[in-house]
Amino acid sequence: MAGCGAGTPFLLQLSLFLLLHLGGTLGCASVTVGSPIVPLGSAVTASCTVQRELCRGLEQGKVRIRWMLDNKLVTGSQRQGPGGTEVSNLTLPRFNHTQARLWCCVEWNGTKQRVGMAEIRAGYPPAKPLNLSCVLNLSDYGLTCQWEQGTDSHLPTSIVLKCTGSRAQEVTGCTPQGGHSHCTVPRRLLQLYRQMEIWVSATNALGTAESEHLCIDPMDVAKLDPPTLQSIQSIPFQTDCITLAWDLAWGTQHMELQCELRYRAPEDPAWALVTGISGRASTTQRCGFLFGTQYHFQMRCRRNSASALAHWSEWSPCRSYTTHEKAPTGKLDAWWGAEPAGTGGRLEVQLRWKAPQQQEANGRVLGYRVTLSPRRRGRDPPTVCNTTHTQCNFSVPAGTRRVYLSAYNTAGESAPTEVILLERKGQPVAGLQAVPGGEHSLWVHWEAPLVPVTAYVLEWQRVTVEPGHCSACWQMEHDRAATTALIQAPSHAPKLHLKRISKSEAELYWESLPVDMQNGFITSYTIFWASRITDLASATVNTSLSSFVIRGLKPSTLYKVHIMASTAAGGTNSTSLTLVTKVLDDTEIQFLFLTLGLVFVVLMVLLICFQKNERMKEQLWPSVPDPANSSLGKWVPAAVPQEPLQVLVSREPGPAGISTVTVLEGEPGKEHPALAAAPPALPRSYVRQEGPEEPVQYARVGAAGYRGQRLLPEPGPWFYENLRGRGDGGGGAGDWEFLEEPPATFPLLQGLRIGGAEELHECRAD
Repeated sequence: MAGCGAGTPFLLQLSLFLLLHLGGTLGCASVTVGSPIVPLGSAVTASCTVQRELCRGLEQGKVRIRWMLDNKLVTGSQRQGPGGTEVSNLTLPRFNHTQARLWCCVEWNGTKQRVGMAEIRAGYPPAKPLNLSCVLNLSDYGLTCQWEQGTDSHLPTSIVLKCTGSRAQEVTGCTPQGGHSHCTVPRRLLQLYRQMEIWVSATNALGTAESEHLCIDPMDVAKLDPPTLQSIQSIPFQTDCITLAWDLAWGTQHMELQCELRYRAPEDPAWALVTGISGRASTTQRCGFLFGTQYHFQMRCRRNSASALAHWSEWSPCRSYTTHEKAPTGKLDAWWGAEPAGTGGRLEVQLRWKAPQQQEANGRVLGYRVTLSPRRRGRDPPTVCNTTHTQCNFSVPAGTRRVYLSAYNTAGESAPTEVILLERKGQPVAGLQAVPGGEHSLWVHWEAPLVPVTAYVLEWQRVTVEPGHCSACWQMEHDRAATTALIQAPSHAPKLHLKRISKSEAELYWESLPVDMQNGFITSYTIFWASRITDLASATVNTSLSSFVIRGLKPSTLYKVHIMASTAAGGTNSTSLTLVTKVLDDTEIQFLFLTLGLVFVVLMVLLICFQKNERMKEQLWPSVPDPANSSLGKWVPAAVPQEPLQVLVSREPGPAGISTVTVLEGEPGKEHPALAAAPPALPRSYVRQEGPEEPVQYARVGAAGYRGQRLLPEPGPWFYENLRGRGDGGGGAGDWEFLEEPPATFPLLQGLRIGGAEELHECRAD
């Protein structure tokens, strides 16, 4: 339970919760509404009845009923009902929520407590589904239909695709899943080659809407697989006709199909369409193709029925075919200039011509030939020029008046075009002028001459090109009545180049535009640059400059830069230049590498010093003896019996004292009777006490003695004169060794105690 009010002390809310919730508050009130689903914007009525005796804590006093729509307080009327109940009625004149909760609350100690609730939804009747269409899939013969949903009704809506005339002889269909606008009627519910009625029904609490009904034969809407183009060839040869052959898709051979063919050359803007092709024909012939031209072909089919709803198949995969070539046809537009040669009485001719159009070239032109006479049967005329270009310079005898120009490809040579090298001087064309025809063209006007003309030749020269070096700067107008012509002139913007870049600057440069590309007088250049994290910035540069430095860039950042050339009529942008600033400048990179190199050299010097200087190594890493490698450490036997350990008493270093010495007389090689009679003694451990409770084993001496060990013959101090000790100077805490070789025979030393801490037992000599 949650209180409707705010600011109530915690203890008061807790007591209210215990009184009402544990006492069954929700069972003491009931909320009813006129309708839980209403049209959006309509009125809503509700009633709340509270039974006082069932609301624990509300038996005494007056019950005040309040209403809340979600979290907003609304006002209703209250009256006393039968049986001691309290009834409140509420009318909302205009319900503008698509979904809301209406709460009935009671006041208790100044707080509002929710005791009843009704959920109300509002919306519209379902909209009419639109654009219903169906397709029969021939792979499983399922009928898939799709449609467009209308406007949202804001209410739960049931969508069902219904159909009649099926095998079930009743209304059947399918239901879309997941809110989709399509579903598939299975094959078992369909009757092929028979009319069926299909529609979509949308239903919610406010009504039902249906789409337009379709009356179709499922086979009429079957979408077929496309045919396959098998072969394309030119038949008969040297004509502009081709023959195509195809195979129908699997499962469609028994159907009556109508097909369409489309084709285009790569430079054509649109497809050429051929209709009315019978699918069962398997072949078709089409004429009107250009010679030596590549074409792309595609084909599609559909069932030949009267229904307008029949679906075309997809276009077949594209198949390319190049028609056979034919010798070029037509005349070539030619223009010439001549001047006398230096010596020999010859004439230097500059001949220029236009390449033939595709419909006249009949394939790919391999070259052009200029001869002094036309080609005759069985005889080749002398050739003065054979080139792949559209211009040629050659010399001919001074009396030559005609030359013959022809084009050739793999199929043959065109008829020669006669070029008359005879200059007929007349009156020049008057009133010649040129005006802009657009951003990239000029209109040229002239006055018609008084004498009849055969054709007009317009020739122009770019300002930046030397005279006579432009083969394309002319055109011929064959219309004798023409007084205007259109000349195309391209336009460009300067291209930016990067000259230098650092972490905060970039230097750019560009080349000045040629005069014929300026379209006027350049008044200024404007540089624009921007990145993903900065706004667009710009700078205007005088036309006398050809470079600019952009400053204030951010390190390691990608920028896009372009330049705009402006005239009085406007500006033209260049292509964008992408650049990335550096992380560090060159000087910073050099300093970084220098610092790293210096650190490396210092480390190498220190390493070499540590390796070579033994004194330094001794100072930093002194040699510490390892007790495990001492001579006493090698005396330790494998087994150690458990016996009481004698704790060493720490004392000042001093000379070792002997507490007990027993001398046994015997001959070498013979065992002493006392030793023979005595049982073998167990090895004893010699320990050093490191702490009050943890003895540490230092050494043990076996009872059998050490064969080959010899002692000094004189007892007492002489025995220790040939021993040298290493250790801490305490009693027995170190290593001991002989300084010289003892005599061959010596008394047997039975016991020896050094410093009162260690003993040697039953050492006997051989």
